[in-house]
Amino acid sequence: MNSMNAKALLAGLAVVMTGLLAGLGAVGFVDVVDGKLALITALPFVLALGMLLVLDKRKLFFLILLFRASGDLVLETTRFGGGMGVGGLINALVILLALMFIFERPSGLSKRAMSIWGPVLAVAFAAMFYSPEFKDAIRVFLALVSYMAVFVIAFYVVRSKEDFEFAITIILLSSLIPVIYALFVVATYSGGSIFSDTFRLRGTFSHPNILAFYLVINVSLIFYRLKTSFVDAPFYKCAALWFWMALMLGLLLLTQTRSAWAAMFVIFAVYGVFFQQRYLLYLVLAPLLALLVPSVRDRLLDLGQGNEVGRYSELNSFAWRQLLWKTAMDWMAISKSVFGYGLNSFKHYSPIFFPLAGGTHWGAHSTYVQWFFETGVVGVLASAWMYVRLFFTLKLGIKENRLSTIIVITLLIEYLFFAFSDNMLDYLAFNWYYWFFIGAACAMAMRSRAAQALTRQYEQGWSVHEPDHNFLKSNRRHEPRY
Repeated sequence: MNSMNAKALLAGLAVVMTGLLAGLGAVGFVDVVDGKLALITALPFVLALGMLLVLDKRKLFFLILLFRASGDLVLETTRFGGGMGVGGLINALVILLALMFIFERPSGLSKRAMSIWGPVLAVAFAAMFYSPEFKDAIRVFLALVSYMAVFVIAFYVVRSKEDFEFAITIILLSSLIPVIYALFVVATYSGGSIFSDTFRLRGTFSHPNILAFYLVINVSLIFYRLKTSFVDAPFYKCAALWFWMALMLGLLLLTQTRSAWAAMFVIFAVYGVFFQQRYLLYLVLAPLLALLVPSVRDRLLDLGQGNEVGRYSELNSFAWRQLLWKTAMDWMAISKSVFGYGLNSFKHYSPIFFPLAGGTHWGAHSTYVQWFFETGVVGVLASAWMYVRLFFTLKLGIKENRLSTIIVITLLIEYLFFAFSDNMLDYLAFNWYYWFFIGAACAMAMRSRAAQALTRQYEQGWSVHEPDHNFLKSNRRHEPRY
């Protein structure tokens, strides 16, 4: 009886001490964040994520993916000293999840998967140490690591065709809040016409281009689903998906992101060439209808004006980019062409070499120019290896799922197209969805190749061995490593 009372007393003391520590911790946290409401309310959310990490890391990852597209504007308000915030904690959590998956089952990650991202991260890691802004270089490097993390996690959570379809479903469901919020912004806009050149829709993201690229992925995946698993679905399901895709295409126009428009055009054109030629006719009519929208027409005509640099002239966006790239390449020393100036160095030096900087630290607005400036020829070669390796990996799945393979390879090429005129490395939310989908597609392609090799082994073994004389011999075949 005494022992039971002692245990009860100890348990009570433990609860009291835990409550006191939690209370002191909460008070200390409020003091650190200077009483910011967004950060205070974020504390229970972070604690819940930590608990879910212990219970089920797979569900935690999908939960993060489900809501990350809705979080940019909210996460920006949770920054405190040093620029750190809840967003940074979530990034670290995703990297931790990838490490946990790897440590739990190292065999789940193949050499091919590691060889895709390995050289790029090695170059970025080295470039971090000779960057003129080491702190910002660390941030850029960790962002790249998080892109690899979601790519790697895909190999652990996508183990079958059903897993692949579920991954697509998660990406599509993540669009619910961004699309609804974007529609709300459009409906409540009071600054004039939404079809004017002064309005660019960004929704829940920090920049219109991020929303545009995110919509391109989602429209592509909806179209894939309509042409595969939804072919024999009830009419109301197909109609709902077509309606949702039409909404997204309308929002895409309002972002005024020309590269995303071109990418969407290419997706449907590729489908028309390889599968249904009537879509090519639709594509002839679509631009004519789009030109009836004033903002689309003005955005396209803008490319024909402001192409010359003058003292009082105003450059269009592409001419401005060309001037930025030219001055950067002219200023760059030949001795730096091998290894570059270090991560995030373009923004650091842009006020020096760019005559229109006006004291602003401009990004390169071209991933190619940025990567060459910051990592040199070595970095460019590592990136080229990465995309060549990705292309041939994805190509392995062409026999099993031709439509999926063609769409994902087209998206891969379009990412390279986006990178020509945009700061793609800075678009964290979009990159997470993009690289998770690419990783899932690679995982399926490699499993398809492994299954084909296994089938060939069984067929060869059956044809060589006589069943009567070799009945007692083992015909066991091991799944080949890939």
